[in-house]
Amino acid sequence: MQPFAPTGSLLGPGSQPLDEDGTELTYLSMPQGMRAYNPPRLPEPEAAGAYPEGIRLLERLLVQLRSFRVLEPSRVLDILTLPEQDRALVTQALGEGEVSIRLTTDATLRAQETRLAGVWRIQESDASGRALRDELEVAEIPSRVRDVAFKGAATAAIGERELAEGVLTGRSILTELNEHAAAWRFGDLPHVVNLTLLPHTPEDLEYLTAKLGLGPLTILSRGYGNCRISATGLRHCWWVQHFNSDDRLILNSIEVVDVPSAALAAQEDIDDSAERLAEILEAVR
Repeated sequence: MQPFAPTGSLLGPGSQPLDEDGTELTYLSMPQGMRAYNPPRLPEPEAAGAYPEGIRLLERLLVQLRSFRVLEPSRVLDILTLPEQDRALVTQALGEGEVSIRLTTDATLRAQETRLAGVWRIQESDASGRALRDELEVAEIPSRVRDVAFKGAATAAIGERELAEGVLTGRSILTELNEHAAAWRFGDLPHVVNLTLLPHTPEDLEYLTAKLGLGPLTILSRGYGNCRISATGLRHCWWVQHFNSDDRLILNSIEVVDVPSAALAAQEDIDDSAERLAEILEAVR
């Protein structure tokens, strides 16, 4: 008996016969380009020895990473006072990671996850671009996110008695969100309204967008495809959108939660970051 030897791909585009009308089975493109950890390019130990303050700060960072536990108060290390070359060494060692945070009400503040998950670079400048703050923060999410995401947010989103033509499920979804946002307390499980699985019209989305409004903070994650997380004008309510590599929306949901899990560094991530930082320090000492 001859062994089975496929002559082409068994699955995927082009692998299945055409229908009688000539149409071809197509597949939804899934997220691609998942970012993997790449060790930084570092100076040789002999050269790195010229920047002792930068190395000492990385050593202090390692101590904080090893002792930190999720939901504890964040640990902050100031790097603004480092000599310029030492700060450059820290920047080179930590690099930039997958998650960035934008405050729409404060363009002078930048929060960026480093190459090490759970280690955030927080920078603030004045109108002329002069640095006012440059810190490393060890946390599942920078503390400022929780401080400002829903500052001044409404406790309920007000609907309308008369709905625009085409709005079918928008009012019931808004009622559900209002109920859960009012009852939510820190530590509760998230309440997720998966719009991708619910019947809705474009008018429903327009209605929800108008009634929920936009908050002052947006989180962008490039870890697996792209994820955009926006605070709404309703307290504890986030709009979470996942896109594939073709920038097609594949998951659209609204979450009532402290901070959506897609933006948070898990304890396993932080423990892994401690191991990687130890390897970085070993390479430069």
